[in-house]
Amino acid sequence: MDSKNKYGINTICTHVGELKDEQFKGAVSPIYLSSSYQFYDVDVKRYPRYFNTPNQEALCKKIAALEKTENALIFGSGMAAISTTLMAFLHKGDHVVLQETLYGGTYNLVVEEFDKFGIEYTFTESLHIDDFKKVIRENTKVIFIETPSNPLLKLVDIKAVADLARVNGIVTMIDNTFASPINQTPTDFGIDIMIHSATKYMGGHSDILAGAVAASNEHIDKIWNIAKNFGGSLSDFTVWMLERSIKTMNLRVKCQNENALKMATYLEQNPNVDKVYYPGLTSHENHELAKSQMKGFGGMLSFELKAGIDSMEFQRNLQLIKPSMSLAGVESTVLSPSQTSHALLSPEEREKQGIKDGLIRFSVGIEEVEDLIADIEQAIEKI
Repeated sequence: MDSKNKYGINTICTHVGELKDEQFKGAVSPIYLSSSYQFYDVDVKRYPRYFNTPNQEALCKKIAALEKTENALIFGSGMAAISTTLMAFLHKGDHVVLQETLYGGTYNLVVEEFDKFGIEYTFTESLHIDDFKKVIRENTKVIFIETPSNPLLKLVDIKAVADLARVNGIVTMIDNTFASPINQTPTDFGIDIMIHSATKYMGGHSDILAGAVAASNEHIDKIWNIAKNFGGSLSDFTVWMLERSIKTMNLRVKCQNENALKMATYLEQNPNVDKVYYPGLTSHENHELAKSQMKGFGGMLSFELKAGIDSMEFQRNLQLIKPSMSLAGVESTVLSPSQTSHALLSPEEREKQGIKDGLIRFSVGIEEVEDLIADIEQAIEKI
């Protein structure tokens, strides 16, 4: 199917990029597990590390259609996608601007590795556009943002960042994982490159590990040129599973959006909860911005229990909601960012980002909200 046609989102998820089963006429894409293909008398010399097996190419068409870009690449993990993309545009002597609050893995990549390559970097003091402006240098090549941020769900003005970068000839990249293409399409606001941990909402079932990048053909060619050397390609079985999972992404995410708003409202009114972070709440500092650049507020929220309620004991008492790593599965999960996603940061670095030891990140699933509320209440009651 031609992804340039204006199909509805469910049609894109289901049909764009599918492979036709010409031999047996099956309803789903066939899977090609070969790691070795003929090199002569063929239109494409296929090699898995070159990101061009049949299943890889088909899935990239679907992801590009979802992000409204010309092309896409898929990787073995979200961090493979992030690291490869950054290194494709940054070289010795270059400078990158990154927002104040980032996923811990991205932050650690920058502070642990960039000095080795002679790449300069600056984290903004806040998420206000003026803080991006004042740290731009003559050698700034990239601005990297993440919105909503992990784990405090802070928002960056996507259009303002894109406009600033365009005036200065800077490439923009966004980690769009928390929003997913269902809730946010940054290319609408002028962002150049969209990056995902496809493990999350694209996968959605907590059973695959993958990353994705969507951009123009020009930018994808540049990323591919280094990606083939770094070797972060994805196995075709996982590619096939991811293509299958994306078919239901819109249905899953819309349900998670609805559930998360209900849970955030409940938690904000719960006397045992001190603070809730969710852009769908009118109390959120970026609520108006969220309404202007997001189609839905997402399935992620964070909250802090009242002083005296041990957050780890609370998580141990949960019976339905799973204390578990990662996020965005159909099942609801919680974790402590200080011990997981942001464990690589020092206590001082976490404190600077506003990540307290008692903060709980809540990935809301597709269960009935009444059951999730009952589980939270029984867990608190035990304490």
